[in-house]
Amino acid sequence: MNFSEQAKAKLQQFTEWGYGKLPVCMAKTQYSLSDDPKRLGAPAGWTLNVNNASLSAGAGFVVVISGNMMLMPGLPKVWRGSSIDVDDSGAIIGV
Repeated sequence: MNFSEQAKAKLQQFTEWGYGKLPVCMAKTQYSLSDDPKRLGAPAGWTLNVNNASLSAGAGFVVVISGNMMLMPGLPKVWRGSSIDVDDSGAIIGV
């Protein structure tokens, strides 16, 4: 695995902040187990290139990014909608 200087710096920073033992989610091409969309399926003989990293502290994981990825936003541990309800008279509560 090859890490860019940017990815190394961010992962070091996350570790210093106390997030060094979080699970890792990998963002990469959907076409391959590699980071290269031209290497389809499960290719052999490749090295994963990690060019960036992102912390999703609320959700409790670190994302390592391989290639040019558009990422979905991280979600908190407790979804905000879980505290919203409708009472017996139809009024929305918990907003």
